[in-house]
Amino acid sequence: MVKAKTTFYCQNCGAQSSKWLGRCPSCGAWNTFVEEVIQREDKGSRKSIYRDARSAVPTKITEVPYDHEKRIQVQDQELNRVLGGGMVPGSLVLIGGEPGIGKSTLMLQFALNSRNLKVLYVTGEESEHQIRMRAERIGIKNEECYILTETATDAILQHIEEIRPGMVVIDSIQTLHTDIIDSSAGSISQIRECATEMQRLSKLSGIPIFLIGHITKDGSIAGPKILEHMVDTVLSFEGDRNYGYRILRTVKNRFGSTSELGIYEMRNNGLREVSNPSEILISQREEALSGVAIAATVEGLRPMLIEIQALVSSAAYGTPQRSTTGFDARRLNMLLAVLEKRCGFRLGAKDVFLNIAGGIRVDDPAIDLAVVAAVLSSNADTPIDMKTCFAAEVGLSGEIRGTNRIEQRISEAEKLGFERIFISAYNLKGIELKKFSIKIAAVKKIQDVFEKLF
Repeated sequence: MVKAKTTFYCQNCGAQSSKWLGRCPSCGAWNTFVEEVIQREDKGSRKSIYRDARSAVPTKITEVPYDHEKRIQVQDQELNRVLGGGMVPGSLVLIGGEPGIGKSTLMLQFALNSRNLKVLYVTGEESEHQIRMRAERIGIKNEECYILTETATDAILQHIEEIRPGMVVIDSIQTLHTDIIDSSAGSISQIRECATEMQRLSKLSGIPIFLIGHITKDGSIAGPKILEHMVDTVLSFEGDRNYGYRILRTVKNRFGSTSELGIYEMRNNGLREVSNPSEILISQREEALSGVAIAATVEGLRPMLIEIQALVSSAAYGTPQRSTTGFDARRLNMLLAVLEKRCGFRLGAKDVFLNIAGGIRVDDPAIDLAVVAAVLSSNADTPIDMKTCFAAEVGLSGEIRGTNRIEQRISEAEKLGFERIFISAYNLKGIELKKFSIKIAAVKKIQDVFEKLF
């Protein structure tokens, strides 16, 4: 038996040390050294049909067998969209999110709704009785859903070999432990080794595996960064606890786009898919209010309309405040500087507060014009017509720049009953205006927008 050897690695820069150091001499970061196993104990060979890989030989790329990518369509259309059109056999998916946000509910609901698919739900955090109570609340539609309360990877692999499921859910990767590593469950070495075993299992057996992961205080997934490199897809389940809505966002996807997102509504009986996001992102008002503008944005393949709320007031304490929710604060400062320099609006001595309704975060630059319109509306205390929306980017020189997929944005606004949309005049090329009944206002400068609005 070979004794395990360990060393210490800096999780920030990768520097190596034979002993623990409080501060890394390479990058200067504090408390980043963790102990890693560099030579494992010889536990003996463990035979399994999923563990014995064929010896690899060099093969010409033209001689590699090629089949069209087969995806497993899932009942959850939001998850289907985020994964890129369905589950890929043999894929390893990591889902991260804050405690209590609904990760376990999402995956259990996914397992219970997956008809005609044998699912193994492995949990190391809850008992079988707790899972059954939640399942009764959600509704059991798939009787081929097996629950396993186990944290040892050897036992999990043995049960997988016996049941032969079509999908496996691990809740969570931080609770697993393997006998190969002597450290406790949740440590850097254990997480990495357990993820390696799950990756080997998924690739050799073709079973898609979903790993639920905890996140740290700064929002990153707990454990080594290599965990995110090992998996095929990284999903982030996020939302504000003060809102009933949750967003499933793609961070990494080897089999699809990383710009897709799915929206859910948290209810007593589980999560409801929101097929029309505009219904939750636009508040229902009976009268027009100043400082409110509607933006047409695109997330992945999905166009949707969001509500931008702005408040401009005189600075009460001398130093103006700039506060944003769901929007980049630096970009807001840039847009305010453009209004100050290029258009002559005196906003430097005023407080500006910006909020995107619904508790979501949007990075699409095409909502710039809506942000500017909301700020100008609040500054002039003049409401914008409730049937008007915006879709354009604002440049540093004050010009209104074009944006991509403008026809989808226009169609979405027309479908939701808007009567006018402001776009860049540079987007008119190639657009068939006759097929749209909505009035299209093409502008080149912010001054043109101000004149047409107010």
